[in-house]
Amino acid sequence: QDVQVLLDNLKQTNPAVVNELIPTQLSIGQVQRILQNLLAEGISIRNLAGILEKVGDYAGKAMLVVNVASKCGFTPQYAGLEALYRRYRDKGFVVLGFPCDQFGHQEPGDEKDIQNFCSTRYEVSFPMFAKTEVNGESAHPLYKAIKNEAPGLLGTPSIKWNFTKFLIDRSGQVVARHAPTTTPDALKKEIEALL
Repeated sequence: QDVQVLLDNLKQTNPAVVNELIPTQLSIGQVQRILQNLLAEGISIRNLAGILEKVGDYAGKAMLVVNVASKCGFTPQYAGLEALYRRYRDKGFVVLGFPCDQFGHQEPGDEKDIQNFCSTRYEVSFPMFAKTEVNGESAHPLYKAIKNEAPGLLGTPSIKWNFTKFLIDRSGQVVARHAPTTTPDALKKEIEALL
């Protein structure tokens, strides 16, 4: 609905922009997705070093967005995520890691602790961000957007556990959502199809 309001306001204030940027043969759903992608590019994300970035900084790349945790049974997946990143990064692929403490208090440390853990235990070099809430009213806007694009089990958008994975194509569309039990290695074919 927020996208529809934005579109209506844009039509009223600057119809020429709407007519020029958005072809008339698109459905309202397609227009909404275009606007959602434009809005998502402006979403701010803070990395582990405290530097503010924009989701749009990764525009044009295929992305794997993952909520991660240091003390989870799935934590060894960091190794697989890093392997994917190293294998495909030169082909336009990036893994974005979002530490989250919403599931069993499995990410109790601060950003410095998280950075130290990831670099010493798993030699993580893919972009990692500050602790992020992925569910609830305080969920990060990026997670609100991608969960709505790719609902989970039984059509519910909420994330059920750490290491839920969202695969996003180069145009910013969420193309798949994978449960924590899906290993990074199992995603190779899907990633290759986007590169």
